[in-house]
Amino acid sequence: MLKIQEVDLFYGASQALRGVNLQAEKGQVTCVMGRNGVGKTSLMNAVVGQQAIAGGKILWEGENIGAFSTSKRAAKGIAYVPQGREIFPLLNVKENLQTGYAALPRSLRHVPDEIFHLFPVLKDMLGRRGGDLSGGQQQQLAIARALVTRPRLLVLDEPTEGIQPSIIKDIARVIRMLRDGGDIAILLVEQYFEFARDLADAFVVMERGEIVLSGTGQDMVESEVRRHLTV
Repeated sequence: MLKIQEVDLFYGASQALRGVNLQAEKGQVTCVMGRNGVGKTSLMNAVVGQQAIAGGKILWEGENIGAFSTSKRAAKGIAYVPQGREIFPLLNVKENLQTGYAALPRSLRHVPDEIFHLFPVLKDMLGRRGGDLSGGQQQQLAIARALVTRPRLLVLDEPTEGIQPSIIKDIARVIRMLRDGGDIAILLVEQYFEFARDLADAFVVMERGEIVLSGTGQDMVESEVRRHLTV
């Protein structure tokens, strides 16, 4: 569904991505791994349109979307859960979920019941301000808000960062359920090897803006991957 071909990205004179190739398939989790500062978030920003690419192609369902705006990509079925969650702290949970309506036609502007099946804690907190939630609850809200848009590609940038272990397990359960549904391609940025290993159908490892390792989840060799994760 998603094909990234020879993508370059610059911040001024600094090159953040160098000839990156990547593919994310429907019904699979593709993990992007690597140390801080190697270009993982830059790659996600390129996919969702928050950063313009300097070369290469980003193909979504066969269409080159490299010049599309972020909002147009969202309308095409691409949803983003950014690093740090970025929920609206002064809006309540219900209002945060409703911000996902912007990418939808009027007939679909409601919160699907599936959201509360995946994240039952949110149903009891609809009137609570986002800023009053714990970090783990905010992460669940951020993922739920993305799912309100009925995405066909879900981009998750380090969803386990700063989250308590019990919530990490819940997030892993949700990712598996979404993958097993077969309708969504999931692109997951992750630094924790065990979390990535348990979920990945395919993986890539980045170093200095380039992909230096790739393969299927079954082919992931812990010693090789960890060599590119440790400082």
